Amino acid sequence: MAKEKYTYNTQKPGLVFLVSTVFVALFVVWGFIRPGQLAAAATEALEFTIHTFGWLYMLVAAFFVGFIFFLAVSPYGRLRLGKPEDRPEYSFYAWLGMLFSAGIGVGFVFWGVAEPILYFDDTPLGQDVESQAEAAQLGLEYGIFHWGLHPWAIFSLVALALGYVQFRKDQPALISSAFYPLFGDKVRGRLGQSIDILAVLATSTGVATTFGLSAMQISGGLSYLTGLPNEPVTQLTIIAIISVLFMFSAASGLDKGIKYLSVINLTVAGILLLFVIAVGPTIYLLENITTSLGGYISNFPEMSLSMTPFTDSSWIGANTIFYWAWHISWAPFMGMFIARISRGRTIREFIAGVLLIPSLLAVIWFAVFGGAALNLELTGQAGIVNIVNDTVELALFATLQEYPLAGLTNGLAVMLIVIFFITSADSASYTLGAMTSKGSLNPTLFAKLVWGLLIAGTAAVLLLSGGLEGLQTASIVAALPFSIIMSMMVVSMLKMFIEDTKQAKTVAKMQERAEMKEEILKELEQEMDGFNRKNQKK
Repeated sequence: MAKEKYTYNTQKPGLVFLVSTVFVALFVVWGFIRPGQLAAAATEALEFTIHTFGWLYMLVAAFFVGFIFFLAVSPYGRLRLGKPEDRPEYSFYAWLGMLFSAGIGVGFVFWGVAEPILYFDDTPLGQDVESQAEAAQLGLEYGIFHWGLHPWAIFSLVALALGYVQFRKDQPALISSAFYPLFGDKVRGRLGQSIDILAVLATSTGVATTFGLSAMQISGGLSYLTGLPNEPVTQLTIIAIISVLFMFSAASGLDKGIKYLSVINLTVAGILLLFVIAVGPTIYLLENITTSLGGYISNFPEMSLSMTPFTDSSWIGANTIFYWAWHISWAPFMGMFIARISRGRTIREFIAGVLLIPSLLAVIWFAVFGGAALNLELTGQAGIVNIVNDTVELALFATLQEYPLAGLTNGLAVMLIVIFFITSADSASYTLGAMTSKGSLNPTLFAKLVWGLLIAGTAAVLLLSGGLEGLQTASIVAALPFSIIMSMMVVSMLKMFIEDTKQAKTVAKMQERAEMKEEILKELEQEMDGFNRKNQKK
């Protein structure tokens, strides 16, 4: 398929940039000077939010999944993210790689082993299980559940709304633009700026914590493999090196930096996955994929809406609701970036690529890596549970260590995380640059570098002070108002889709009438010509 080339205007950073950077800087200062106070305040706010509004998170997350599936099978699925003549800018493989490069790929690598092991040790919803095998299956299903359809539906909703208003309606690349169909020019005032600032704060703080977690995982992996001290100095050095590499990627632009690195990373991840299937307990892992997929599909409705009002278990709040809030807090960033790289695709094609394929890959990745770790634990070959409970970032490395060519595969795993780290930084700085540059899809290098350095600096400072967890918790609290914003996006999208579908039908009818009129005129002309020829013969 021929790929389209589009050009985008550059604009200087605006008011949202100034306000957002000041707020982020204040949060960093608070986290550095009084990390305990920030963590305590954020934790209290999060506990209140989850306890009081946990039911709301469960309902809206399930509703978003249902709504995205509805769009896929509805007539609106034929609409395109762009003008009717627009076509995709990136090949399908590059596009798929870039979807994971935006940050969610780090989650797969970090939690693909750790989460099934943690849930095997601490059974979901406090359920009583009759055997370790049942606990293992339950752990896998919930690990897949937290990284499958729900997060990708959340990201898809925001990306669809933004992609449609940007490329179909010619609105700037701002979260507030999604509400233009509802509020008109009012979104260019204080209301829109408030929405954009909230989105920027949630994105920047969420990405900064992921920076810190990635640095910890790379540091832990290097320590496990080489004996290098796993301490703040190592983590800060990693952040500094990644920051320099990210600057080169950011300077080269989306069409070179992120695109090429994403293709490399998707390939490396595929090689690592196939290697574990080949050298591990192959039949066990293949059966695990099948069983996990079946269990996920059959238990999906119950897991989506299960809470514990009668047992007062805290598991659902500490895990499922926490994850839904975390994914919603990431939705502005992921949605903005996915929208940018999805121009020209139909809504139906978009949903297949952004919802179904990543969810299927989540099933395969967790079933293989989580299943391999559970197999090592259940057969007594390695104490993965103790390692994960002690140092969660070592989960993947400890598992790969038990298989042949451990040095090579662990090196590939470190490479995978490093590239994901770079592409996450690049995509985050691009997205934040666009969101704070009046919606320009070609933000200045200055804006991208400022955000990249600010995020890296935030992660570094809070790693030193111990305030990283507090900042992560604070970013998740911002998910509550954004879940309401996303619900309003549904109304806005439906309004656009209904109007454009009616308009498309009207245009189609007018074209049909014009064609019929043209055919009738041709027939009349032919009859007149025939009549004239007859008269001439007479």
